[in-house]
Amino acid sequence: MGGSSSPCASCKLLRRRCAKDCIFAPYFPPDDPHKFAIVHKVFGASNISKMLQELPIQQRTDAVNSLVYEANARMRDPVYGCVGAISYLQDQVSQLEMQLAMAQAEILCIQMQQQQPSPNNSNYLPEIQIDNNSLQQYLSFTNSSTSSVISVMQDPFEY
Repeated sequence: MGGSSSPCASCKLLRRRCAKDCIFAPYFPPDDPHKFAIVHKVFGASNISKMLQELPIQQRTDAVNSLVYEANARMRDPVYGCVGAISYLQDQVSQLEMQLAMAQAEILCIQMQQQQPSPNNSNYLPEIQIDNNSLQQYLSFTNSSTSSVISVMQDPFEY
């Protein structure tokens, strides 16, 4: 029974006798039946067994954790799975990079204004105008969506 008195979660769900050398027992303990149930629903017990048998023992725990993560992602988003979550996070990183670039450009403008005092009035700070086209030339961030770049550049603090 995989080293314990009760069958592992997979054998319990599949209603079979849990052998001492059960490949599922170390990774799907009896106290967490949902873990195997969701992986079984997405991948199937036979496929999970084949994947685990092909891997070295030291990599199996990581593989099971990845399968559980992917199965949970597939249940939330059947089409894209975890790729949808990764894509969403990459879009967020891209937007944050653009906001950072805008903040850095503003800091640069303020620093330039402080370094160029007017001869008539030492407290006067000249206004530096930066339009979206010239700012895009100086910023070198790649983004798959040009319209989102322009909307972020128009108002970087609007969410």
